[in-house]
Amino acid sequence: MQKGNIRNIKKELLSDNWYTLNKFTFDFQKKDNTWETQQREAYDRGNGAAILLYNTNKGTVVLTKQFRMPTYVNGNDSGMMIEVCAGLLDGDHPEDCIKKEVEEETGYKINQVEKVMESYMSPGSVTEILYLFVGAYEAQMKISEGGGAEDESENIEVLEMPFEEALRMIRNGEINDAKTIMLLQYAQINGLFD
Repeated sequence: MQKGNIRNIKKELLSDNWYTLNKFTFDFQKKDNTWETQQREAYDRGNGAAILLYNTNKGTVVLTKQFRMPTYVNGNDSGMMIEVCAGLLDGDHPEDCIKKEVEEETGYKINQVEKVMESYMSPGSVTEILYLFVGAYEAQMKISEGGGAEDESENIEVLEMPFEEALRMIRNGEINDAKTIMLLQYAQINGLFD
């Protein structure tokens, strides 16, 4: 079977311990129309959603802080990451997923979110598409402490901070998570706080 410039795809399961890691062997048609056999690994963890919670009256955003083992093994001494609220879809519609994640992680119950973009975060090795949202929050929407789902061992710290401080944290390297940078820059470029 051939689809576009790809044919003869063979898939080999390497691991399905946490998520799924497959090795693909395939023929790729080059610009000179010759075919070359290639191999690539692809990690499938499912698609996800992320959101920047913002309050224009207070000039603040809500972010989360939690331990991320991959960053720890790659040189982040504490492994702690400051991020926007996010989670895997697990079969949910992206909008439903992110509303649920906001409540679990931050304790805010929000009803309206706006999808602003979709992004492949690491297209060379991970299949995930991330649906990115923004959503306004107010103090009265806080219905619990948040912190994440108990059965997921998340141990999330909820951070409310001035938007300008979050931008400064990007500049000084305290915030270095791609989805968080993208959403904070989206807010800046689109004047959410103007």
